[in-house]
Amino acid sequence: VKLLVVNVVYLCSAKRTLVTNKDRGDFCLHYWIISCKVRDEKNFMRISGITIPDKKRLKVALTEVYGIGISKSLSILNELSIDPDKKTKDLTESDEVKIRKFIESNVTIEGDLRRSVSSDIKRQQDIKSYRGMRHSRRLPCRGQRTKTNSRTRRGNIRKTMGTGRRKAEKK
Repeated sequence: VKLLVVNVVYLCSAKRTLVTNKDRGDFCLHYWIISCKVRDEKNFMRISGITIPDKKRLKVALTEVYGIGISKSLSILNELSIDPDKKTKDLTESDEVKIRKFIESNVTIEGDLRRSVSSDIKRQQDIKSYRGMRHSRRLPCRGQRTKTNSRTRRGNIRKTMGTGRRKAEKK
């Protein structure tokens, strides 16, 4: 299977500049094809629908899969006796198959892991435990303070008045 990779530059009428595919807005009228490459798709390693990057080392590249971090990828590669510093593109076909089979049979990843985490949170909310209540109120549930921090969890809403002084009205 061949994969066509096309680089395109667009002429943006609003900015009157050339923009790439990432910066493209709604105002692009004309485009030019800069380069066109044909790559074999067999070079890409895929695990449960996730494409593993070619140019990264294996111990880092496997972390693209949800549920695998650096330590778990190192333990997987040590158990399969594969060099963790090897690049993904340098793997043999048999190594790819070994890694894929091991991960799919022994590690909970992607959709299954997301489903189990959300069901655990739902169960805690149903039994009305402290952690479940904190989840439902969208507050931190691991003991962090909320007076000054937890902006990520609560949103950047400031409920205090600040110094307490009122600004003098202009006359």
